[in-house]
Amino acid sequence: MTSLVKPRTLFIGLGLLCLLATWLSLALGPVSLPLLDTLRAALRLLGLPVAADGLEQAELILGQIRLPRTLLGLAVGGVLALSGVAMQGLFRNPLADPGLVGVSSGAALGAAFAIVAGSALGGLPDAFGPYVLSLCAFLGGLGVTALVYRLGRRNGRTHVATMLLAGIALTALSGSAVGLFTYLADDATLRTLTFWNLGSLNGASYARLWPLLLVSAGVALWLPRRARELNALLLGESEAAHLGVNVEALKRELVFCTALGVGAAVAAAGMIGFVGLVVPHLVRLVAGPDHRVLLPASVLAGASLLLLADLVARLALAPAELPIGIVTAFIGAPFFLYLLVRGRA
Repeated sequence: MTSLVKPRTLFIGLGLLCLLATWLSLALGPVSLPLLDTLRAALRLLGLPVAADGLEQAELILGQIRLPRTLLGLAVGGVLALSGVAMQGLFRNPLADPGLVGVSSGAALGAAFAIVAGSALGGLPDAFGPYVLSLCAFLGGLGVTALVYRLGRRNGRTHVATMLLAGIALTALSGSAVGLFTYLADDATLRTLTFWNLGSLNGASYARLWPLLLVSAGVALWLPRRARELNALLLGESEAAHLGVNVEALKRELVFCTALGVGAAVAAAGMIGFVGLVVPHLVRLVAGPDHRVLLPASVLAGASLLLLADLVARLALAPAELPIGIVTAFIGAPFFLYLLVRGRA
């Protein structure tokens, strides 16, 4: 597979798409703002000397509501897409997904435990309730992924097929535990649990945002450093080892980065499916399999896709809001079926 466009053209196009999606995400919503006022207010929030005439409402809406939501969408979309590239490189399969190592199901289990246990205790204090939920989801994702990785180890080597099967089994087990918590939940808790499992950028705040930004930035800086090793891994593990790649160390890094990135994303925004599957495959169709281009391009594409999906979630039934996981599933599931039919043909 060769690149359909030059990398420079691709990055310029995706960069412009990401800027447009960011601008629209800041401007549109139940209370829509003029695009020019949105741009001026955003520049003022960045500390640039822009006249403040008539921008009080725009600055308030952007600074308190839409800017943290937009930053959350950028970080979640980028890290999910990047993790998808890592897992597709690890399994050498363009249909692989970050959920294969159990991180998403583990995070869902941790969050379900926090929601139901907090309700049973009379509710967690508002001051640190969201942090407990995010922390439990993050630890749940890391814990299940660590167990999957441990089950995939044998005689000092990581067997990808065994790890895949362990991930499927533990995902099913985590799903059954989430089902048990759902059965035990009361009506109010059930609504919270259901909405969280469908994913949402609603309720974003700077306090909840900064841990995700730190993790996302770390993963986004680290994984592109392994682009050449991922390219070598496409040839097979033995061939990559002959080319000087430490295959076992590379597997550990890919699993660890995926667990960190997806765990933090699920902890901040809930379960959002198909981004890690659809975005890397779309970018690969345009850019080719070279991970030096695929990794950074997927970050831009994933961030743009999630912001546009969030716009649909906000505007489709305004003033009500759809869970963003429903929107990404509507996009991802038909695309996945298309890939299956195309592969069969």
